Amino acid sequence: MSLLPEPRPILEMRGISKSFPGVKALRHVDLSVYAGEVHALMGENGAGKSTLMKVLAGAFRADPGGEIRIGGNPVRIDDPLAAKRHGIAIIYQELALAPNLTVAENIYLGRELSRSGVADRRGMIDGARSVLDRLGAPFAPDSLVAGLSIAERQMVEIARALHAESKILVMDEPTTALSSRETDALFALIRRLRADGLAIVYISHRMAEVYELADRVSVLRDGGCVGSLTRDEILPDVIVRMMVGRDLSSFYKKEHGSGVHNEPILRVTGLGDGRRVQACSFTLHAGEVLGLAGLVGAGRTELARLIYGADVKSSGTIELAGRTVRIASPEQAIEAGLVYLTEDRKGLGLFLDMPVAANINLGVIGRDARFGGLLDRARGWQRAVEAIQTLGIRVASPAVEVGSLSGGNQQKVMLSRLLETRPKVLILDEPTRGVDIGAKSEIYRIIDELAKAGVGILVISSELPEIVGIADRVIVMREGRLVGEVSGGAITQESVIALAVGEGARA
Repeated sequence: MSLLPEPRPILEMRGISKSFPGVKALRHVDLSVYAGEVHALMGENGAGKSTLMKVLAGAFRADPGGEIRIGGNPVRIDDPLAAKRHGIAIIYQELALAPNLTVAENIYLGRELSRSGVADRRGMIDGARSVLDRLGAPFAPDSLVAGLSIAERQMVEIARALHAESKILVMDEPTTALSSRETDALFALIRRLRADGLAIVYISHRMAEVYELADRVSVLRDGGCVGSLTRDEILPDVIVRMMVGRDLSSFYKKEHGSGVHNEPILRVTGLGDGRRVQACSFTLHAGEVLGLAGLVGAGRTELARLIYGADVKSSGTIELAGRTVRIASPEQAIEAGLVYLTEDRKGLGLFLDMPVAANINLGVIGRDARFGGLLDRARGWQRAVEAIQTLGIRVASPAVEVGSLSGGNQQKVMLSRLLETRPKVLILDEPTRGVDIGAKSEIYRIIDELAKAGVGILVISSELPEIVGIADRVIVMREGRLVGEVSGGAITQESVIALAVGEGARA
């Protein structure tokens, strides 16, 4: 029996509460983090994760009664400078760098070196080089941040934290804008930092990342901590149950029937662009959810954009409800009854600085024109209110800017805009990317209800459990071609990935 004492957590947050007018954001939350561990913090959007970390960062002041300890000692963190003094660094999704400055200047920002009142740029470059070498950074300390990739800018943030001798590093959804290769490099770096004794709080809604990295997981729900799991206890169904209060099996209920015996609503024949997409043919039935799977780069999005008229096709025909249609632009697609939800909701789908109501009404604004072009704003407002209720969009008012909403609610705003056009065919490209577990469940409910109403739905997804869970049939692309189909009980992750990588035969 070991007589060694249990290690003391480097960070302890005890009984932390935070109230805003009319809202209790945190309720007596406890969190402990040890040096040399990756501690994942999970929960739906609105569960309190960001609020808790902003209390730790000094951006919010907690309600009286709670306590924060660093290395066993109680500390007061009333502002961000106090957090930095106690060795706490937070890397937010929106990186806090000055792009017009060099890497070294960003690392020293707020702690600049000077000689005789003049900035010592050479000294800062020399001082930054050692920490960049430790991280294996592929850029020089005198590089301009504006010229770096997102992954490289993230590395600058980490370098700044290490240079300030931070002991606790909080990473908020760090892989959101990274490629799979950049994500792998980040994970390797996180493991090195953990081995060096850094305590890392890792906020993510991506289960796969948590399974790969986390030593422990704490789950928040409705502002309270519902429990923590050790490495051996981290299981998908356990985490989901803690996050949303129900089992994973309840997520993928299909109550609409398969739809495969209904009349075809969309028939694509020999569609291609001569480059990324080659002679693709498939049929989608009314009331059917058809999954489109394949590895990244297989050409799924390119195929969807050809159908929608966003890109120019070089061959092929499209039939909607039995009639051949000419779709050379998104406007023509919408008029024909076919709409497309882009995978890039922020860049291509939403106007982030416009209100929710304006985003919802954008596709049908012509319906509200009267008296020679005047808008009936009351009618548009009522439409937005009804859409918010129908899709369960969590927003205080239709006047709120859509950019302030969570990812799941932004996705539902974009989906509501498409549904206002009353489509016959709905193409969803990565519909649950970047949204939390609860929002995913609501989006699956919406898909099921649309299929019940007879809408034909084509879903592109890189998440195999999602495709398996919601699709009636799955067609698979590889290198720009449709290479196979699975349906019914044959839809498994194994059967889909076998086709995607070239190991399965055409069904």
